Amino acid sequence: MTNKMNWEAQTAGTLVEALDIEIVEVSSEKVVLTMPVGPKTRQPMGLLHGGASVALAETAASIGAFSKVAHLGKTAVGLEINANHIRSKRDGIVKATATTLHEGKTTMVWDIRIVDEEEKLLCVSRCTVAIVDVK
Repeated sequence: MTNKMNWEAQTAGTLVEALDIEIVEVSSEKVVLTMPVGPKTRQPMGLLHGGASVALAETAASIGAFSKVAHLGKTAVGLEINANHIRSKRDGIVKATATTLHEGKTTMVWDIRIVDEEEKLLCVSRCTVAIVDVK
């Protein structure tokens, strides 16, 4: 799989950098990312914004899918995502762990679970990723 240094270079200047998402692990089994809960990721009521959670989830799924198909001259793009927000959070760090549910030739389906520092479930998400040729 691609190492962490390559991912940091590829994500420079993107939403990953803007939201201070950190790539913790990219392996054939899972992708683990963290994101701080703060001014960049809160909604006006002071809670973690659902959109920030969804961005974290889709990032994890996309990185995971890309890592599985890059050697084939393919890339991965989000096709569909859903999320259920279970618990709120005001500050700290959240961790997303993504694992594959389905690996096909043209699509992959990923399960993403976002937890807090105490491993309490904050959000569950499922993301379908399209596998396409690199242009």
